[in-house]
Amino acid sequence: MRIESSVTSLSWIPSEAIGALVRMPFDTGITHYDQAPPDVIEDLQALRQADRFRFANELRAWIEVEGGEIVECGYSGSGYMGSTTVRLVKSITLPGVMLPDRQSSPAISEGAVQFVQTSGGRTGLPAPRPVPRRPFFQIASPIVWTTLRLTINVDGSSTGAVLGASTFPRHWVYDRDGKLVQKSGLMDFRTWWNQAFGERTPWGDQDSPALMTEVETALERELSPLIMKSDRSIRSVAKGATLVEQGDLGDQVFLLLDGTLAAEVDGKVVAEIGPGAILGERAAFEAGRRTATLRAITPCRVAIADADRLAEADRLELSREHRREEASPGA
Repeated sequence: MRIESSVTSLSWIPSEAIGALVRMPFDTGITHYDQAPPDVIEDLQALRQADRFRFANELRAWIEVEGGEIVECGYSGSGYMGSTTVRLVKSITLPGVMLPDRQSSPAISEGAVQFVQTSGGRTGLPAPRPVPRRPFFQIASPIVWTTLRLTINVDGSSTGAVLGASTFPRHWVYDRDGKLVQKSGLMDFRTWWNQAFGERTPWGDQDSPALMTEVETALERELSPLIMKSDRSIRSVAKGATLVEQGDLGDQVFLLLDGTLAAEVDGKVVAEIGPGAILGERAAFEAGRRTATLRAITPCRVAIADADRLAEADRLELSREHRREEASPGA
């Protein structure tokens, strides 16, 4: 019996993701930010042709089982680079430069096989820049990648995980059914811009850990563009600092663009929240008082808008979904 499974990452550049020193090409329209990938991958190659991701790592593998024993196994997926469109006098599309996939030898144990695959590369657009180590100047763009692990069990079940990733851009992870299940919680553009080449990549035998977070609700993904298109401001929150304090008055909502926040109720952490989450809507239904303290676990960037930018029915639905203290054990 042949059992197949997969875990896939799509990597893309959200709006407001580029550091101030090099964002001019994005702000002037020479190049572009990306539309968020879909909630479900139905056709990976169609997404590639539509320029919906910067690169993808499709770790697809199989095992052959006879009499409950694993008799054969192998990889059947690969990585895919997207392209970069540059608009000057006319549009020019530059294909990405794919690096060789790194696939570890399948690790066979009793009842399961573990596969690990690193995929990535660089854009076809040069990125001349000084760097803080030899050779002190780079022309090729920094390298992007993800390292994924897939475990396939003889009972047909499987699990996927992210073992490492470049610190930029945003990485979204999909399960065997193509459903979005995780996303990277923190981008570090400066480190990536200055360090992601040579030996400080998996092709130089050096990976970097990835902070992964749970996926926000479908309603939050639907409402996020309304906040970004509204008259909003962007605020940075240092690690350990608070965005709001429980009991404060407030009439604004927040869209977490990057980083992770802890929600604390009466001094107890009831949830850790990642990018894409909309926060602060409950104050409107609680006499204008904040129902939780929001504290930055990592450096964060937050979009802030007036609560009335969202319809009251949507805010009410969000508030029902966000009663995290009621779902927290012992709360």
